Amino acid sequence: MSTAPALVTVVERPHSIRHMSPLRRLFRPFWVIPALVSLAAVVVGLTLPLVDAGLRHQIGVAFPGGPDGARSVLGTIASAMISVTGLVFSITMVVMQLASSQFSPRILQDFLSTRITQWTLGAFVASFVYSLTVLREVRGASGGGEVFVPQLSVSLAYVLVLTAFALFLAFIRTIMSLIQVSDVVSRIGEATCRAVEEHFPEADDAPERGTWAPSGPERTVRAGDRHGHVVEVDERRLAALAREHDLHVELLVGPGDFVAPGTALARVWGDTAEDADEGVEKALALGSQRSLPQDPAFGVRQLVDVAERALSPGINDPTTATQVLAELRVILGRAVTRRDAPRHVADEDGAPRVALRSDTVEDLLRLAVEEVAHYGADTLQVPRALEQLLGELDAVALPEHRPALDRTRALVARRTEDD
Repeated sequence: MSTAPALVTVVERPHSIRHMSPLRRLFRPFWVIPALVSLAAVVVGLTLPLVDAGLRHQIGVAFPGGPDGARSVLGTIASAMISVTGLVFSITMVVMQLASSQFSPRILQDFLSTRITQWTLGAFVASFVYSLTVLREVRGASGGGEVFVPQLSVSLAYVLVLTAFALFLAFIRTIMSLIQVSDVVSRIGEATCRAVEEHFPEADDAPERGTWAPSGPERTVRAGDRHGHVVEVDERRLAALAREHDLHVELLVGPGDFVAPGTALARVWGDTAEDADEGVEKALALGSQRSLPQDPAFGVRQLVDVAERALSPGINDPTTATQVLAELRVILGRAVTRRDAPRHVADEDGAPRVALRSDTVEDLLRLAVEEVAHYGADTLQVPRALEQLLGELDAVALPEHRPALDRTRALVARRTEDD
């Protein structure tokens, strides 16, 4: 079934999925860095005593004590390091629980990806296993053999302890930043602003146009056994697929949408539409969590969650909600001064082949203010902050977005009156 031709704007720079390198994929899990650092500590703890054994003279800067002193030092370091490792792990768990309950479970992804936490945990575990590994190489006179004290190895244990505690101080500083609402809101806001700038073209960019004219048999492509949130859409791959098979593809899901087995992913027009099923599905990257690069609404969602938690009866902190609205003012200010994102992707010949599903500026406006207006209607600060936000946006918005602002203002008024 064909549809009537329509003149549409096309994406100037189609997005393609940036596949993660094997090295980055390796270091992504939280436990990898601590495990690798600990393994390296074991290797060094086995090899450095061999270097000590080859040295026939005292090194001035190395550990000067005897076997008993070396055992005492290494044993003390090992016991202290395993205790502090438990402390670091406990602090990490408490902060994650606090962030999840006070702000939003969706911000835990940022916390777990903080490298300083992984390196700190790795440094303490590495100091522990290194000290135990070197301890077995210390030999005293009681055994009847030659006395051997690995001076360099014991000295390195000192260095590891100093490094671990330096990382611990940096870890505490990072933790304090992660649990301050102002830093949390600012960090999410900065990332969301970058996503808005990538998603919405600037107002003075001349849009490219083309004719969207799908024809031929129509077919619906459905998801297979995979499920998850749409994280990225490989627009280049879809356009190349459509050109190769002479198809037109309209996506029915976009970044942030949840896909379950059997979900309708796209409508495809063309005589070879059946060949497109696998290609369309592979062009959609799914994940267990939403992410920002193609989904600026996810950043807005995180901020709204923080505001809603602050407005809950158990917390009752409207000041935090107004702080979130101030950050949303910056994000939405970027959005309303830009054009809505084009929804069509052209092939190499300039013919629109793919119709995308993406959020508009009005979608972001509604998401940012509707729920906050509902939950904050009984406070004094939130309605005033919302009115100020919409007024400031109206002063800088492009003419094409002013009707959306008017509709959003009317929506906020209805929410406030209903409550």
